[in-house]
Amino acid sequence: MDDAALTALVELLDLEQIEQDIYRGHSRAAVVPRVFGGQVAAQALVAAGRTVPADRPPHSLHAYFLRPGDPGAPIVYTVDRIRDGRSFTTRRVVAVQHGQPIFHLSASFQIHEEGLAHQVPMPPAPDPETLPTAEEAMPRYAVNFLDPSLAPRLLEARAAVDLRYVAPPPWGEVGVPREPRSQVWFRTNGKLAGAIDTPLLHVCLMTYVSDMTLLDSVLLAHGRGGWAVGDVVGASLDHAMWFHRPFRADEWLLYDQESPTSQGGRGLSEGRIFTRDGRLAASVIQEGVIRVPRA
Repeated sequence: MDDAALTALVELLDLEQIEQDIYRGHSRAAVVPRVFGGQVAAQALVAAGRTVPADRPPHSLHAYFLRPGDPGAPIVYTVDRIRDGRSFTTRRVVAVQHGQPIFHLSASFQIHEEGLAHQVPMPPAPDPETLPTAEEAMPRYAVNFLDPSLAPRLLEARAAVDLRYVAPPPWGEVGVPREPRSQVWFRTNGKLAGAIDTPLLHVCLMTYVSDMTLLDSVLLAHGRGGWAVGDVVGASLDHAMWFHRPFRADEWLLYDQESPTSQGGRGLSEGRIFTRDGRLAASVIQEGVIRVPRA
């Protein structure tokens, strides 16, 4: 358990309101010299959610990463109240640093409604408790890193999340193409309680984690290890999520991910997130830049 890391993450998502519909957020020290995409997406969703009644949880978001974020500078989030309907509410958020937009998000919120319901079945996966923790697995993977000191820094960056790979990650087995599919179990490293324990926070925490591993499946298809190994360079381009059913981010969630295609220096990944009892909680799609470094 790492309650201190989870507390720090929750504080990171607790934006400062500086004017009506304008919020300011900060970043944590990053492993790479840019703001983690999941952070800016989660903070933007926090900003949007602060302008929406609590009985309207988010059901979808669509986002574009426009410029690399500077982790040493604050991020200003401006919310545009696009529409307040009887059932749906729409918000647009622009994140700005140094006078330039770095991120754009559109989010839709909906009141609870009854209706037709079905879902795909949850794929088979081992119990998360049977899988090695990141702390247990990282030492044997770190031998593939360009810089072995990246291992403790990567663990520190993800300390708020208990994330366990079902099979070795791309940087765990390099050079052998595999099926372009990856599964991870995740939950926050600690329980949420009290006034902060809101449905919006759980959705924002899922959004934060959703950007950590989604492009792994693209790398697996080509036997590439990723930025830490140095055999590709890349970044998220756009990110879309649909939230289907209630869930808790501090309880085990299965993230089932696959890549249907890569081309033109870009890779596409799709993900489905299930609760431990098999309910489909969310669907995710992301495209990212995936380039082989020039000699």
